[in-house]
Amino acid sequence: MDPESVADVGRAVHGGSTAPLDFSANTNPKRPPGVEAVYADALDASARYPDESYRDYRRAAADYVGCDVDDVVPTAGGTEALRLAFATHVSPGDSVLVSTPSFGEYAREVRLQGAVPAFVPHDEVLDAPVEDHAAAVVCTPNNPTGDLFAPANLTAFAARCRRAGTLLVVDEAFLDFTSTESLAGTDGTVVCRSLTKLFGLPGLRMGFACATGGAYDRVETARPAWNLSTPAAAVGAHCLRQEAFVAETRERVVRERERLHDGLVAEGYDPHLSAAPFLLVDVGSRSVDDLVEGLLDRGIAVRDCRSFGLENHVRVAVRTREDNDRLLEALARV
Repeated sequence: MDPESVADVGRAVHGGSTAPLDFSANTNPKRPPGVEAVYADALDASARYPDESYRDYRRAAADYVGCDVDDVVPTAGGTEALRLAFATHVSPGDSVLVSTPSFGEYAREVRLQGAVPAFVPHDEVLDAPVEDHAAAVVCTPNNPTGDLFAPANLTAFAARCRRAGTLLVVDEAFLDFTSTESLAGTDGTVVCRSLTKLFGLPGLRMGFACATGGAYDRVETARPAWNLSTPAAAVGAHCLRQEAFVAETRERVVRERERLHDGLVAEGYDPHLSAAPFLLVDVGSRSVDDLVEGLLDRGIAVRDCRSFGLENHVRVAVRTREDNDRLLEALARV
């Protein structure tokens, strides 16, 4: 991290609300069975420092994404994986290719290194020149649009980055809501994963990075000691092995996303097609402020997307059938 740059970099805006019904954060409203018991057992073991090898957690993560166990770096959520990737490969003055609109932490982390984000529309990033950039970052499915890159196109882009000596950082925070294969284990690429979205436990800060060769050595060396708590490591390994829960969640999200999409259209909104557990919604001539505040008055939070640079959009998570019905009913009255 570049000390001279820190003072000029602010915080990024994120979803998350204390409203009774939170559609602003893209986390699963359900969590896997058995989590409470695993957490309780791990809490008893927390009187000791965590096992620095995190071998069971690494093994569960490797099996989950289909890479070698020695490619996995445990992290406290996906954002720590992103920071480690940029901090170990980007220097002050470097240029980093960043898609937009997308997750605000990418540009923030680049600037914290003293580097400069070179923005490109998210649907054009795979065709952008990479030769003059130290790194490139893509999100698939993209946040907030929900667009999923075709695996063959992303693999080709990774090969192009590798030939140019440009690190590719792939944020797969929402990929496990799909059946699309991970890019984990691809040379010249750091894949960042978050366990908090699919498994509905953002407060536990569970994630990992996947890298090979020199990229792995850098990220693993820079990883803080004991960066994953004992409860997070135990619960994370447990969650990663819940195949039935993952399959059921994917089916529910696909079904409810389609139903929510159709309901929004019926109310006169224009939701973007999505492969993610959320929908980007064009509110048209409506006031975003009036919509957000009107829903809050009814105990419902949605994400104002002006922080993404989208002036007349909100983002809504795909929740349970009952929750989604409450959102649609509230939208009809705002």
